Amino acid sequence: MILDRFRLDGQVALVTGGTKGIGRAISMALAEGGADIAVVSRTPNPELESAVAALGRKYYYHRADLIDRSQTKEVIPEILKTMGKVNILVNNAGIISRAPAADFSENDWDATLEIDLTAAFILSQAAGRQMIHMGRGKIINIASVLSFQGGVNAVAYASAKHGIAGLTKALSNEWAQKGVNVNAIAPGYITTELIAALQNDPDRSEAILKRIPAGRWGDPRDIAGAALFLASSASDYVNGTVLSVDGGWMAW
Repeated sequence: MILDRFRLDGQVALVTGGTKGIGRAISMALAEGGADIAVVSRTPNPELESAVAALGRKYYYHRADLIDRSQTKEVIPEILKTMGKVNILVNNAGIISRAPAADFSENDWDATLEIDLTAAFILSQAAGRQMIHMGRGKIINIASVLSFQGGVNAVAYASAKHGIAGLTKALSNEWAQKGVNVNAIAPGYITTELIAALQNDPDRSEAILKRIPAGRWGDPRDIAGAALFLASSASDYVNGTVLSVDGGWMAW
């Protein structure tokens, strides 16, 4: 049965930024697929923990701020010690700072690149080592439509997300033959904290909605199905792909 290939029973999924927004939706989808869930975030979510437990899955919360590289480097060893393995890594944690490029601060640049790109590399490298040893694993990076475009007043975010697309392809080239699938999802305009400023700007909001063929903002749950597919054996021959889930934005 093809549906059996979407099951994740007995696997451990690690989701960064997994307690809210897109990360929470992905955490729930993977738990519903059968995986035990480890989340990394600056803030816990007891409601999510209860929801995962209600499905009969294990849940582990690890507090870390990925702007601190020393904390980032502790994540995989801690999850391996607690959960025993990492079969699926979802690099979802991210921030955005908005300002014209001429006025963009170096501090905001450094913070955005550290969390949105460097942390994803460090975690992928550490998780990838043990996935290669196991002969199998799934890494899913959360990219963006700004992995393909420059955006407006988001120079660091666009640069980081272009980097995520490149990281995805580079790791895939090295690890596909070792049984590790590395892919990315590029969400469009999804209703999360990251785009609240755009939704609250009447002019920008109207312009964005007019350009989305689906005619609506995305919901975090719209990303969940793509994540389950890329985490499962149904995607075993999918390597180095950046999958747009954007209501048709990139087709416009």
